[in-house]
Amino acid sequence: MCIFCKIVKGEIPADRVYEDDKYMAFKDINPKAPVHILIIPKEHIGYLSEIDESNKYIIGDMAIIANKIAKNTGIDKSGYRIVINNGPDSGQEVFHIHMHLLGGKKMVFKA
Repeated sequence: MCIFCKIVKGEIPADRVYEDDKYMAFKDINPKAPVHILIIPKEHIGYLSEIDESNKYIIGDMAIIANKIAKNTGIDKSGYRIVINNGPDSGQEVFHIHMHLLGGKKMVFKA
């Protein structure tokens, strides 16, 4: 079982900032910005590439949750970054789809 599934089940603690019956959001334990929240579906989906016509709503739902959290944390006005990695070469470390919400400072983009 992956670490995010263990967090969903309550087996591993997390600093939760949002939860409903299908999704959860919690603070990243190794933040890259003053606000760094991970948004996950409770259903285990390993990769973004597993999203298809049958479950495409998941990405939209996660974006709406990100917008709510951005507003609640006060980063909605100054701006924020949303990142979803797909696979090891992208930097994905936990193979349970998740969206990073980053903000609270000016982001530097590197290619």
